Amino acid sequence: MNILAIGDIVGLNGCDFLREKLPGLKRVKGIDVVIANGENSANGNGITPSGAEHIFTSGVDVITTGNHAFRRKEMYDYYDENEFIIRPANFPDSTTPGRGMTVIDLGRTRVAVINIMGVSYMEPLECPFKTADRLIKKAQQEYADIIVVDFHAEATGEKKAMGYYLDGRVSCIFGTHTHVQTADEQILPSGTGYITDVGMTGTYNSVLGVKPEIIIAKLKDKLPQRFDWADGESKLDCVIFTVDEKTKKTTAVERIELR
Repeated sequence: MNILAIGDIVGLNGCDFLREKLPGLKRVKGIDVVIANGENSANGNGITPSGAEHIFTSGVDVITTGNHAFRRKEMYDYYDENEFIIRPANFPDSTTPGRGMTVIDLGRTRVAVINIMGVSYMEPLECPFKTADRLIKKAQQEYADIIVVDFHAEATGEKKAMGYYLDGRVSCIFGTHTHVQTADEQILPSGTGYITDVGMTGTYNSVLGVKPEIIIAKLKDKLPQRFDWADGESKLDCVIFTVDEKTKKTTAVERIELR
């Protein structure tokens, strides 16, 4: 089974480039499941229901999110209505809409996708390691054969630690949030596919998708700036995890940047 993980989709450019490139990539690589982080897909930050529909109709099966999951209030009902868009599971269920896990039934196998957020340099949510334990148990109770985790986190050390913590317990784990693709794709000792960060889908000549002059002004002048997404040539960062359906272990990891 080939599972495609796509890095944070940024703005209209990222959405349009995803729609242009994803169908061909799925066909050429024989992709079975597509997971994409969409929390920055709306111009001006966050994600909207129409943006989520655009991502789904472009060929994505599950949309994960992160710290900008609740930036747009119009998304609150949508999270509850559509089980295939998820938010970090360590947000409190009692006060936040949506869910932190979904299960795709492919007939021959069931794939659970779990979304967790890190806490280093992020919001003080429930411990991500304890959250992972809880959601893995839930996935097993729902008869998931393969478990995939999007760990939306800032600190590379926290991501790497989570990878080893889940090694052998999930089929693959990929990091999102930093918008910079890391060159450390690997299969961990007990068979879990791993990469610290998948990267970004959006404008290539940008600072994490934002116009460079805006970020430079913020860092140089120390004054607030309104972030605008950059225009121009785009890229799509992604990773393909090949998982053995019998052993549930990853047998290959392929890192890709499409331009």
